Amino acid sequence: MTRDLVLHDWLAAGITLVSGGVAGLVLRALMKWLGRLALRTAWSGDDVIVDALRTIVPWSAVVAGAEVAASALPLTARVRGLVDQSLMAVLIVIATLSAARVVAGLVQSVAASRTGVAASASIFVNITRIVVLALGVLVALETLGVSIAPLVTALGVGGLAVALALQDTLANLFAGVHILASKTVQPGDYIRLTSGEEGYVVDINWRNSVVRNLQNNLVIIPNGRLARTNMTNFSRPEQKLSILVPVGVGYDSDLDHVERVTLEVVDSVMADVTGGVPDHKGAVRFHTFADSRINFNVKLGVSEFSDQYRIKHEFIKRLHRRYREEGISIPAPTRTVSLQHDGPGAPPSLPHQWETSPEVLADRRS
Repeated sequence: MTRDLVLHDWLAAGITLVSGGVAGLVLRALMKWLGRLALRTAWSGDDVIVDALRTIVPWSAVVAGAEVAASALPLTARVRGLVDQSLMAVLIVIATLSAARVVAGLVQSVAASRTGVAASASIFVNITRIVVLALGVLVALETLGVSIAPLVTALGVGGLAVALALQDTLANLFAGVHILASKTVQPGDYIRLTSGEEGYVVDINWRNSVVRNLQNNLVIIPNGRLARTNMTNFSRPEQKLSILVPVGVGYDSDLDHVERVTLEVVDSVMADVTGGVPDHKGAVRFHTFADSRINFNVKLGVSEFSDQYRIKHEFIKRLHRRYREEGISIPAPTRTVSLQHDGPGAPPSLPHQWETSPEVLADRRS
């Protein structure tokens, strides 16, 4: 009779455990369906929450099945207490992992929405994840009956030694937090350092800032150095910026005509070329009577820093073609060279004017 009761208890416990596993699979499938629904919404936060629930909900069903199965077995009070504590600790660990994923995902979503780029600064995400995981581990240890007071004390004393040993690392960590908190640099900004490095900020992590230059190479800059150096941020206060293109025309040109034609080319480039600013008001500013031309600058607008190369390229092509159609000359440099022949009976020096480049002129002198 007793043997039959024991078999019955084990059979009931097995059925309960299997039921918990089946329920976990069903709930996982349900979470996948909810995840597809969350992808259709504009808010990315629900995607993060559903992704976290996809882990904790099925495992909660499994743990619940194990708890019911344990209650069906004829266990002693001590063993039953150990089983309950172990299952609770497992549930806390699972909940901690899910909470860390949710909080880190929400922090990344908020940071991405504020910076306007898909990639976000991982330093805040990592700090948030570490804090949540540390709290979860402490709660799990307390649940298992392990006193965390000595552990916290040891961590406090050891933390001082670690801080002294990792001064540079901690300096970079707090420098990265300061950079992001002050909003002087955010992921997606185009920056240029006084030392010459420049590019788009890809990420600011706990130690380094990752910058991608226009050659599509990554430049790794320590956060401490980035916080100390002078830099130019071409994305703030806004991404749109103005650029100047130097141009020169001959002295026989009608400057009013030159200005009108140039502004027409500016308007066409701003309206037609990707990266231009359609509502940009172009400007022509004459500034120098040079040796062979009148020099001036043309003001163009670009949507963001890297667009300037495409805009300059197309503007120079169109301006050169339009100047040829309008008969506006862009003269080459002109030099007047006097050749002197020293000695008795030498003919007087005669000036010769050559319209050529300085390189050819040097060859002729030799």
